[in-house]
Amino acid sequence: MRWFGMILVVVFLWGTPAMGMDMEAAVQAGLAAHPSLAALKRAVEGAELGIRAAQGALGPSVSVDYGYTRLDEVPTLLGMPAGTRDNWQMRLRVEQPLFTGFALLSAVERAKIQREEAAARLEDARERFALGIREAFLGLLQARAVQRAAAESVERLRAHVRRNQAYYETGLRPKLDVLQAQVDVAKAEHQLVAAENAVAIAQTRLETLLASKVPLQFEGELDFRPLTRSMEECLETAHRKRPDVRVAAFAVDVARQEARIAAAPLYPQVQAALDYLRSGDDPSVSGDVYHAPSQWQIQAGVHWKLFDWGQTYFSARQADSRVDRLLQEYEALRLEVTYEVRQRYLQVGEAAKRLVAAKEGVVAAKESLRMAQARYEAQVGTNTDVLDAQTALTEAETRVIQALADHGVAVARLVAAMGDGLPHAP
Repeated sequence: MRWFGMILVVVFLWGTPAMGMDMEAAVQAGLAAHPSLAALKRAVEGAELGIRAAQGALGPSVSVDYGYTRLDEVPTLLGMPAGTRDNWQMRLRVEQPLFTGFALLSAVERAKIQREEAAARLEDARERFALGIREAFLGLLQARAVQRAAAESVERLRAHVRRNQAYYETGLRPKLDVLQAQVDVAKAEHQLVAAENAVAIAQTRLETLLASKVPLQFEGELDFRPLTRSMEECLETAHRKRPDVRVAAFAVDVARQEARIAAAPLYPQVQAALDYLRSGDDPSVSGDVYHAPSQWQIQAGVHWKLFDWGQTYFSARQADSRVDRLLQEYEALRLEVTYEVRQRYLQVGEAAKRLVAAKEGVVAAKESLRMAQARYEAQVGTNTDVLDAQTALTEAETRVIQALADHGVAVARLVAAMGDGLPHAP
């Protein structure tokens, strides 16, 4: 998987330098490349090993004991030797738990749920990271649009300076009009420099999220994509797919299994064992006059702790209380998810309405500028009217850009709040 991720990085980041990445390609490249997700991937792998460890406890265990005992003198019976001073023994023991009060079975189920929980945590982190990339990408597109609007504003103002200069040289306008226009050009150029720097910062931020050490090319424009889902559909999707809701549900299931494990000592513990022994007076444990060379025995027993001053009982009650607490937290999270989805849905609608109003404002601002320029050329309008109309148009265009960016971000956040923001497999 590590090599596969590296191949994806190469394909997305360096495979086609002549082409730019769109937003979804950037999301896929970031998810494959960024090291912040590596720890959660290791957690999923560790949970897989935890399942195997829990399953191993269900099978028999095998142990070997090998030891030596030396007595201070030879044992005797009625004055006759009854043993040896040197005694060697080896024991092979096979133990199989038969019933542990459901503790072992619950441990296996807990490990499986923990694996699912770790996978859901990874998916939640990927969702948040994908949202961060989309927000950064939209921020870059917004910065580029603002830069273009600022550049167009500078060009319009420079053209107005040239007209004023021509009018001044022919004696139709005073020098003051030229100076006022030049002041506005300087202000617009200042805003253009800030817009260009904002583009560079947004570009750097996006390249950092994609863990790229080389400059990248990104393509795309801010556009309006109307939302086609109803609020009820968004809520249903969020409660079904959102990773943090599933993490909370898994936490409740884990707590239930831990409650069963805590209550296991209340049940009898049944176990079987097979012992195979070899003994002798030398390290070969091959037997002698006083030691049998080999013997075996099978045991089966029940252990039931009947009274421990309430330790097991109250531990089980404590575990049950934790289950209840996590259930309440799960329900509280579902309420918060409902609120967040509704909030994001309303923000999408708000941005769409602001976009309509902003576009109408641009139309009005262009017409206002056209009329101000016509009046100025007809010697019935003032230089201030033209400059004010220029500023109003730039502000109107900026509001359209802001509304488009806000709508895109609101949609991305709504999709993330629904738990549906990861790239889908083709």
